[in-house]
This record gives sequence, structure tokens and C-alpha cells, in this order.
Amino acid sequence: MDKLMDKMQEAAMYITSRIGNDPVQIGMVLGSGLGGLAEELQDAIAISYKDIPYFPVSTVFGHKGRLVVGNLEGKRVMCMQGRFHYYEGYGMDQVVFPIQVMHALGINNLLVTNAAGGVNTSYKPGDLMLITDHIKLIADSPMRGPNYDSLGERFFDMTNAYDKKLSALAREEAKCLGIPLQQGVYMFFAGPSYETPAEVRAARILGSDAVGMSTVPEALAASHMRMKVLGISCITNMAAGILDQPLNHTEVMETSDRVKEAFTLLVRSVTRQWPV
Repeated sequence: MDKLMDKMQEAAMYITSRIGNDPVQIGMVLGSGLGGLAEELQDAIAISYKDIPYFPVSTVFGHKGRLVVGNLEGKRVMCMQGRFHYYEGYGMDQVVFPIQVMHALGINNLLVTNAAGGVNTSYKPGDLMLITDHIKLIADSPMRGPNYDSLGERFFDMTNAYDKKLSALAREEAKCLGIPLQQGVYMFFAGPSYETPAEVRAARILGSDAVGMSTVPEALAASHMRMKVLGISCITNMAAGILDQPLNHTEVMETSDRVKEAFTLLVRSVTRQWPV
């Protein structure tokens, strides 16, 4: 078996066998340090990635590597506790396979989150940033190769990759909660090295406000399938060259832990009002 559609259906059938036939309304990809939200789902069912046919396995510290399905603020949601990255050695097609499986399960709404480095010098570690657009200069694409018309068009529009209505909802909910919410452009780098100071300067010139190693492939796959996407970054550190200090993953995790309460409040509030 090598056809994407067959793999998607087999994975979706296995997940359905574990979670039942009640529809899941929102998919969520929880980035570094943000996976704790999945622990708050009610009537939760957890499935290890290694048990799902054709799923990769998460190798990054802080990523639990499982799907958790349950109820959150009146919606049935599916959380990825940890995602897959290009730098782990996976192909772009493998990185986005879980998003395609979500679509096969009937999920048309997607929240993508990440830990990111701040490029905009007005940002500070601990800020949350609404992703309004992204930049990807890496040649490889998750949509490279055969196109499956039942998923989406060969040449698809990215004008509204991050849904404007959902973004407006997130801004309104953040305002009501008194949570400062930056908004800006996220630039995708392959990793696993952090960006150099010169690359960060280039990213700023190109119009980037934050940099990171995830999210964009998933947003591409979701856009291909016409899913509605909301993206939120947690600015866990200032990118290389902005502050006179080295970067490390420990700082990323510590900052994520510090802001998880605000992040959780915002996601809960948005989920409650999310039109499905």
C-alpha cells in the first residue's frame, strides 16, 4: 500500500475504532511546552502515535507523542500532544500526514500552535502572537508529488491561509480576557539549529515578526484541503543576535511553562466561541 488516500483511511479507521463515531469538531496541534492543554479535556481518550497506522513518532523532548480526544468548552476536540518536524528526518509528507488524517475524520477546523523566536524587537519572551501570515523559502513542500483532487486543487490559494474570522475572534477573546496578543508574520526555517543573527536580520527585512521550525507545513496541507486555520505562537525567546546571549531549548520550555495559563485561557475562550 503506497497511496496516500489508502493510508489516510486506514489511520482514520483505527482512530475511529478507539474514539467512536461522534464527530470531532476542532483539531489542535500543540507545540513545545503547550501540550498540557490536552490534559484538561473531559472524557478524554489518548492514543499513542506508535499505535496509529503510518503515523511517525515524535522524537522531541517535551512532546508526549499522542493524540488526545475529548471535550473542551462544549466542543469535541482532537489534540496532538507533540508534532513532527522536518529536522527530525521526516519528509514533508510525513510531517503533515496527521493533518490529512484529521481531514479524513471530518475535521475542518484547525488550531496550530508553536514556540517561536521573536524577531520583532518590540516583542518580549512570554508574548503570544496571532499568526497573520507566513514566509517559507525552503524549496521542499508537503504538497510536492502527486496531487489528490479529492483533497484539493493542484494549485491552491494561500491568500487566507490563516482564517480572518477566526483571527478576529482570537483578538476579541484576548481583549476580553485582558491577555496581550501580538499579531505578525511567522517565518519557517528547517532547523534543528537556531537561526543565525544574519538570518534573523534577513527575516526582519523580509517582514517576519517571529521565526520557528514548524507550523507552516501543516498550514499548507490544511489550506490545500480548505480547512479553516487559526495560528498562535508563544514567543519563548528573542531570536539570535537581538540579545547578547546564546539560545537553548531549556529556555523555550521554561517560558512556555510560564505562559501556559494565559495560553490555556485564550484557547479555551476561543474554543467556546469557535463557529463549527
